[in-house]
Amino acid sequence: MVKTDPHWTRLPPPSEIDTLRTIQRELAEAGLTLIGLEGDPIDMTRIKLGLPGRDEDIATYRKMLRNMGELGLRLLCYNFMAGIGWHRSDAGVPGRGGALVSRLDLAQMPATLTEHGEISAERIWDNYVHFLRAILPAAEAAGVRLGAHPDDPPVPSLRGLGRIFHAPEQFQRALGLSASPAHGLTFCQANWKLMGGPDGAETQRRLAANIEHFTRTGRVHFVHLRDVVGDARSFTETFHDEGPTDFPAMLQLYHTAGFRGPVRCDHVPTMAGEPNDQPGYGTLGRLFADGYLLGLMDALDVRTSPEEWLHTP
Repeated sequence: MVKTDPHWTRLPPPSEIDTLRTIQRELAEAGLTLIGLEGDPIDMTRIKLGLPGRDEDIATYRKMLRNMGELGLRLLCYNFMAGIGWHRSDAGVPGRGGALVSRLDLAQMPATLTEHGEISAERIWDNYVHFLRAILPAAEAAGVRLGAHPDDPPVPSLRGLGRIFHAPEQFQRALGLSASPAHGLTFCQANWKLMGGPDGAETQRRLAANIEHFTRTGRVHFVHLRDVVGDARSFTETFHDEGPTDFPAMLQLYHTAGFRGPVRCDHVPTMAGEPNDQPGYGTLGRLFADGYLLGLMDALDVRTSPEEWLHTP
């Protein structure tokens, strides 16, 4: 899974098939299999906010989906956080062994509105429905599975901008829009943990119940793994092996409930000595997190095969 924003790739946008071909080829030369895209591959501001020009942007999005299908890329993880993406108030919190982790404290967030003013969650929801109904036929035709990512942080609004994916019932509402097997979700485990309340046994029970429920529907297309201490309004990210969540138990639960799709570690610490210019995405922190995840998956015998998943109807 890769992010293809031209800011990072220095290539034309992924609506141009040669861009995806180039990325796919370069990864293959490194021994890696590209299975899909993440984030906002194109600028979705007008789509999410319902601004003039959104239908032109949706047409570009549909073109990107067709390109993905032609190249055998079967997964697109997207979000519908309008105006403000994933947010932290501090990305330099001291962690274990001199590492740096991120923290959110909504009390430190500006109370002022953004340049977009106040937009209700229902209006954002209407924009989402318009978007989904426009792209779903293209995703189905291309054989691309869509995975909606939770709001991060999972709170009802940020600076006057409504959020629509911050509670389990909202995902249930979204899945109710279509029974298409292309329409599903990305289970970002830390955000789902935060949806359940503050740290404690009841929150872990709710997390496990949601993993089992949504996985058994067959609508979980992708899993993000990380951990946090705190609640949705104030939390700190942790190393994958030191948070409150029982990772081995949750990995076993995904497998038992029928999930065989792709999994990746989400945000990782910036390790001692690493530059902190990309908080959450440092190379050494990712090597640690991926090694920990692969060790758990091998110990539990729940590792999945990207190649096998790509050819699963």
